[in-house]
Amino acid sequence: MQREERVPRVDWPGKVEALGFDFHTIDGAVYWDERACYRFTAAEIDKLEAATGELQERCIEAVTRVIERREYERFRIPEPFHALIERSWNADEGSVYGRFDLAWDGTGEPRMLEYNADTPTALLEASVVQWYWMKDCVPAADQFNSIHEKLIARWGELRGGLPADGRVYFTCDAESAEDRGTVDYLRDTATQAGLDARAIDISGIGWDGQRFVDLEERAIAALFKLYPWEWLVREEFGANLLAPAMRVIEPAWKMLLSNKAILPVLWEMFPGHPNLLAASFEPGRFATDFVKKPIYSREGANVSITADGKTLEAPGDYGDEGYIWQAYHPLPTFGANHTVIGSWIVGEEPAGIGIREDDTPITRDTSRFVPHYFE
Repeated sequence: MQREERVPRVDWPGKVEALGFDFHTIDGAVYWDERACYRFTAAEIDKLEAATGELQERCIEAVTRVIERREYERFRIPEPFHALIERSWNADEGSVYGRFDLAWDGTGEPRMLEYNADTPTALLEASVVQWYWMKDCVPAADQFNSIHEKLIARWGELRGGLPADGRVYFTCDAESAEDRGTVDYLRDTATQAGLDARAIDISGIGWDGQRFVDLEERAIAALFKLYPWEWLVREEFGANLLAPAMRVIEPAWKMLLSNKAILPVLWEMFPGHPNLLAASFEPGRFATDFVKKPIYSREGANVSITADGKTLEAPGDYGDEGYIWQAYHPLPTFGANHTVIGSWIVGEEPAGIGIREDDTPITRDTSRFVPHYFE
């Protein structure tokens, strides 16, 4: 694994915008960054793929244990929604996708930092955008990236559990360009799989007293939402989700995997696992170097790192529901860049990677996306 400096393509903004990627720059700073890329060997890619598959299997085992033991209090999930989790799990409601965040520099074993299992972003850039970058810049190389093909196939696999007319609504907060771009891309993959994929802003979803409806008062029988479950269950109309009238994707059981409480549960079940980091619900577990994470947190908000006698903390509005503590495992640095690998799962299969860089050890929504290839 090596970082290479490169010259960006001429008119790269126009090239990526032609792919539907219009959030390549955030607040005037480059987000999609072609000034560098990462080169892997085929053996390194094999290791990343194997570690991702292994982690997915262990995570499913962890969900099984939490549900069997009804350990929902550890996850701070409101009691009425425990039955919803169990219903979606027992019905074998399928997942579309997720993203593991891994720390790895090409040596030893990749280590799981967390699992973005409910509303992962950085998808369009990981699938289509970096693929076309590779075709332009290193056409003789390959890339760990079958995300697009696997997404289309996954929608086809889920087709039998969706409405007979194939209508699925796709929603997010339309004010977020990143969320909107991600949902538009997922909707395109569903359309290619033969579904009637319709966009609706989350503010446009109504409740007629018995069912969720669109702006024309038509029933919404299936909904993909790029909107966190932990927000939904605490909102005014959240209790209406308890009625079994609407299929929600990602399914309710993913509330467990998207919650940082899954990290100490995994360590309890698989202590010493080479792809996991020690984690605990108790603050005194680690005497010196550790990371404190809210069980609900996004884009690094309210995460603090204590190492070498110093503490670095990111601002945010999370933490009221509680925290977990995780052993500190420094991100690899290439020059001044702290690097995290996002390894994608589609269905239950590893599907590819995307790489984010930041000037600090905490990865945030503004952290740069850098493409990769392997030989």
